[in-house]
Amino acid sequence: MLYVPRRLLEATRAHLAREAPKEGVGLWAGRREVERVIPLPNAHPEPLTGYLAEPLALLKALKALEREGLALLAIYHSHPRGPAFPSPTDIREARWRVPYVIFGIDGVRAFLLPDGREVQLVIEMSTEES
Repeated sequence: MLYVPRRLLEATRAHLAREAPKEGVGLWAGRREVERVIPLPNAHPEPLTGYLAEPLALLKALKALEREGLALLAIYHSHPRGPAFPSPTDIREARWRVPYVIFGIDGVRAFLLPDGREVQLVIEMSTEES
């Protein structure tokens, strides 16, 4: 299971909306639940149909997380014109042993790739929302 506060889920949606119609990409980091959303530049040569986190920005983000005692919990990206389901390219290029969270036109889902096992997203309400 992957725990994410609703406000950080919405912050991620806002980042991806700003990137549209290109695919957006970023990281979720924290300890036991998502505590930080880290948008990254999409350096893919065809950003309308693919994503590639800009390598130097990714490296800097990972080093900052390590300094802060946070773990990489997930990698997120968008499918602005498609479903929240891994594409063949997503599966083929998966390298990290964390969930890949995909925001599509039909919602948001998370998967361990390349095997394709779905990870349950638990959206937590803040105290202000309850």
